Amino acid sequence: MKLNGSEIIMEVLIEEGVDTVFGYPGGAALFIYDAISKYRDKIKHIMPVDEVGACHAADGYARASGKTGVVIATSGPGATNLVTPLATAYMDSVPLIAITANVPETLIGKDSFQEVFIAGITMPITKHNFVVRDINELANTIRKAFAIANNGRKGPVLIDIPKNFTLAETEFTKREKFSPKPVEISAEDEKTIELVAKLINESKRPIIYFGGGAKDSSDKLREFMINSNIPSVHTLMGAGVLGYNEKLNIGLLGMHGSATANKVMNEADLILAVGTRFSDRVALNTSKFGGAAKKVHIDIDKSEINKNVNVDYSIIGDLNDVLDRFNKLVKRVDDDEWVKYLSDLRAKEMKEDSDRNTNKDGIYPSKVMDIIGNKTKDEAIYVTDVGQHQMWAVQYIRHTKPRSFITSGGLGTMGFGYGAALGCQFAKPDRRVIHITGDGSFYMNLNEVATAVEYDLPVISIILNNSTLGMVRQWQTIFYDKRYSSTDINKKMDYIKVAEGFGAKGFRCETIKEFEEAFEEALKCKCPVWIECIIDKDLRVLPMIPAGGTIDDIIVD
Repeated sequence: MKLNGSEIIMEVLIEEGVDTVFGYPGGAALFIYDAISKYRDKIKHIMPVDEVGACHAADGYARASGKTGVVIATSGPGATNLVTPLATAYMDSVPLIAITANVPETLIGKDSFQEVFIAGITMPITKHNFVVRDINELANTIRKAFAIANNGRKGPVLIDIPKNFTLAETEFTKREKFSPKPVEISAEDEKTIELVAKLINESKRPIIYFGGGAKDSSDKLREFMINSNIPSVHTLMGAGVLGYNEKLNIGLLGMHGSATANKVMNEADLILAVGTRFSDRVALNTSKFGGAAKKVHIDIDKSEINKNVNVDYSIIGDLNDVLDRFNKLVKRVDDDEWVKYLSDLRAKEMKEDSDRNTNKDGIYPSKVMDIIGNKTKDEAIYVTDVGQHQMWAVQYIRHTKPRSFITSGGLGTMGFGYGAALGCQFAKPDRRVIHITGDGSFYMNLNEVATAVEYDLPVISIILNNSTLGMVRQWQTIFYDKRYSSTDINKKMDYIKVAEGFGAKGFRCETIKEFEEAFEEALKCKCPVWIECIIDKDLRVLPMIPAGGTIDDIIVD
């Protein structure tokens, strides 16, 4: 059948199983939006306040659902508004398709109105970019984009389409939905798996260190851990892959991870790094990370091997496949001494942390997270912005399921949270979405409450308001002799009035009892809710290992 370019876009999106897209119209995208209107019974279009919110929403949708997020933007500033969200998705390996309309081919390169070379701008922050130059290649280009976004290590792909190709016609033939190709394990890696299995069987103090790459392998990882009796630690992006209370889950590793998790990395004799990349927020001192332990890196992306930390063995492949092979080969002697040692350390640290946080006046973040978990029965989707609140959330929210803790880990994007929360709510309408943020981050994205109100999304925003950029202040306190340069936030906004002006509901809390009552009311609401929690600006996220430091430099009080 003969279709124009905009109709072909819709048809291929339907082929790929897409039923929801996020976007914002504009002159260069008018033909695409005309097609969106024609296909409105098959594809739902969500229009946030701007393209930044739209792309973060597509990102959140992908993270919560496991599907590919799709965002559509017009040329010029519409396209450039995607830059930070695309970088956010790229750093966290999120499958995302960005479709940008550009000026017609005849105007490209002439500094035309709203013309930018968006493919060039975003090349370093996408897995691949396409610029359409032939209407006959449009359908296959979009299909290739989905394949690239989902094969191997996932990530965003941008397709830039000049306006004339959104109108031009050509013959279109439907095809089957794309299915990602399995990553084949090489013969060399097969031998490495056998060798590593022998090392695991002989090890006395093994530890698994896993990240966001394990989020779709939680069952296999749990089976392997139980069969081999090996404890684990996780990164920020690995939160929720294993339940917080599972016997072998020692907890968060890294700059703000537990002292126990960081300590055991130097005491282990074998480290199995699974679906993680040794980021500088975990391997703070790369030359000393992991001590004398043998290091094994299992990842789907070969480029990550020996990039940050040199390892003794590497295995490239799909984690489910690799773990299946380990489950057949690993027959470790069931020795509980190492596990008991770590469990005792963890229990002692948790008690000390609880004792420090008991009988605190005012609103204390650990208590806030505890109430959130109790009232939602740990079944909500928790979305954060970036800063102290993000670290308190990952430390104290009782994570129980993968794809339920959504945060910007790699890029650390303040302003990510509200848009991502909306995307999560569209992806999982039957689950409550709790947006945890700080006043600094919230000022960057609070306008998206207008979208939440428009679409009746009952997202609850918990705003930890300390009238400062908390993480910046913490660093300035410790490392800059308390020179608080451009740190305090002196905005005079009344959160309750602003929320009500948008059509949402607002609460202000100065005590933990007020917060508990407000949160109970918020859970009953069918509309978006803001809960402002006044906290002390000198509260710090602890433990903390300074950048470049080791467990010997940890700050615990």
